[in-house]
Formats: sequence, structure tokens, C-alpha cells
Amino acid sequence: MIFTDTINLAYTAIKTQPVRVLLIILAMSIGIASVTVLTALGESARLYIVNEFEALGTHLVIVLPGRSETTGGHPPLFGETPRDLTLADAEALYRSHNIAAIAPITIGAAPVSTKGLERETTIIGSTSALRQVRHLSLAQGRFLPQTNKALSICVIGQTIKDELFAHQQVLGQWLRISDRRFRVIGVLASEGQSIGVDFDDMVIIPVAAAQTLFNTHSLFRILVEAKSKQGMYKAVDEIREIIKARHEGEDDVTLITQDSVVNAFDDILTALTLTVTSIASISLAVAGILVMNVMWVSVTQRTAEIGLLKALGATKRQILWLFLTEAVMLSVAGALVGLFLGKMTLFVLQTIYPDFPVFLPTWAVFAALFVALLTALIFGVLPARKAASMDPVIALNKK
Repeated sequence: MIFTDTINLAYTAIKTQPVRVLLIILAMSIGIASVTVLTALGESARLYIVNEFEALGTHLVIVLPGRSETTGGHPPLFGETPRDLTLADAEALYRSHNIAAIAPITIGAAPVSTKGLERETTIIGSTSALRQVRHLSLAQGRFLPQTNKALSICVIGQTIKDELFAHQQVLGQWLRISDRRFRVIGVLASEGQSIGVDFDDMVIIPVAAAQTLFNTHSLFRILVEAKSKQGMYKAVDEIREIIKARHEGEDDVTLITQDSVVNAFDDILTALTLTVTSIASISLAVAGILVMNVMWVSVTQRTAEIGLLKALGATKRQILWLFLTEAVMLSVAGALVGLFLGKMTLFVLQTIYPDFPVFLPTWAVFAALFVALLTALIFGVLPARKAASMDPVIALNKK
């Protein structure tokens, strides 16, 4: 019995049991579709988070006031800290030769208005370095100048422009922020949201002006861009030493590197993906058991056929491969249907959530086919061995 005979016999046997075949394909396709969709969502979430943090800047170090150990958690956004960060602290960091740019940040909420139109928005106080550190692009005008003076100028996001300066020239217009007036010198290109920060709905002013506006001398945080990846790790140590020297020997800041955040999320989402994929794989085990049960029934019903094949000279190995081939064909068919259902589900999700890129890795497709083959071989081997070990005389006399 040659290979084509084995395929033809297996295919013929499959066609004679349409209901059982449909059950096997359905069970296998559900399992493969579940694993495919969950793997794709987990991998997509991981890549989305990684890309979002990479968009924050290259070799980024975030300096926050307060040590996380002193509060038993992350540094508080508001409230008392051991010592505030100041503009002088930020300027002192330039002592490090591994730092390319430093952007001090003061942040607050205030009403902005012009010509009878008003809305509440987020105000960011910073310097010209913010554009480099956060990779901001301009649609019109220019960014903040390289000065620490409290100039009454601002750069606005696209949402502010559209709602307060619709259908008019915006550059040179006055924008009232709380009780002060600022002249618009630039408009940011649409950035969208990045890690919950929407620059389209923000107004950027000089940091000194923001401190006056919000009546504070402290900084919300300091964004530091290192010159290189190796320089980033050196810069972390140097920043800690510089701040410690300025704060009377107190190590009272928290330093967060871009790599540490990305790696933390990467590990968490990878573990989550493996967990949910493992849970979904239970459905593959159920499909495998169904394959085994159907193959047992098939062996019982085809006893006379098996006896005839062996009487005509078919060997145990050929009978074994005949039934394994049948199991493999059913499992692969179920896997292909499952991949199709999985891709259709991902397409629907991508349509519903266009801002979230859904990505199905190539390895997941091949892994699904491999798992289907493995399931067929593992759960089909016992019925196949039973068929191969039958005595031809007894099998032919079986009714």
C-alpha cells in the first residue's frame, strides 16, 4: 500500500462519517481559534506598550521627587515629599557629560479662553528641550525659545486650536490662561495619546511662567535624555549623586529609566499571554479527546475492512499510518478552519478598535498547525495501534 493509497483510504473513510468529522473539525477549530486570538491579543498588547514607551523619547530617564521606598509604593503625584525638585536642581544635572537634554516639568489645570470661548485644559510648563526629549513636531510656528525667562508665550495642541481658534489665523493671537495672557507662537502637530498623555489637548508655556501661574517653585518631574544607551546607565548614577549633594546628602528622588519600564511591562504581558494561551489550550485537549473517541469508534466499525486489508498483505505499520493519517487530516482541517476564524475575529476587533494595532505573529500560525498535528498524533496513536494489532482472521469474522 503506497502513500497515495493511504491518503485515498483515509479520505474515503472521512467522507463516510460527516457528522463525526464535523464535530472533530468544530472542536479543533474552536481550540485553535481561541489560542490564535489570545496569543495575538497578548502579543499586540506587548508591542503596543513597548512602542508607546519608546515614543516617550530615546534613552529617557524620569526624575521624580521622593523615594518610592519612603511611601511603600510609587511616589505621590501630589502631597508632601522629603524635598521638592527645583529648576536649580534641573540645571545642575548638566554637570553630567552623559546627558543630552533636560526638560523640567511643571503641570497643572487651568481655564483657557479667547473671544468668549473657554475650556478647561492641562497646562505644561517646560523649556525648549521638551521638544527634543518628547520628539514633538510642530504644525505651525515655533517652539519655546532657549531661555528660562517667564515669557508670556505658549504653544498649543490641535484640539485647543480647533475649538478656540477655528477657521482663523492662530499665530500671534492672545490666549488667556487663568488670569494671565499668553501669545500663541506655535501649534503642535497632532500627537494623539501616548501613555495617557494627550498633547493635542494641552498648552505648553515656559516653566518659569507656569511656576508663577500656579504659585509654586517645585517641579512635577524632570525628563532627561541621555546621549546613548550606555550613557543612560551612567547618567542615572550621576543624577543620583548630583541631587544627593544638593539635598544635603539625602537620596530623596526616584529615577525611572525607559528600559526598566519597558522590560517590566514586557515581562508582565509575556507572562499574561502565556497564561491565557495555556488556559485556551485546554480546548485543544478536549478536541484531542474527541479525536481519540471518534477514532476508537471508527476502528470498531471498520474491523472487517481492517481484516481485509491485512489479509491482502497490509502490514501493521501501514494500518497504523492509515489511521494516524486520518486523524492528522481531520486535525489539520480543524486547524485551518480555526486559523480562518481567528483571523476573522482579529479583523473584526481591528475594525472596532482601529487605534489598537492587532498583530498575529507568524510563529503563532505555525505553532497552531504544529499543535494540531501533535494533538492528532498523541490522541490518535492508541486507536491506530489497536487497529494495527488486530488478527486478520478474527477481524474478518467480526460482524
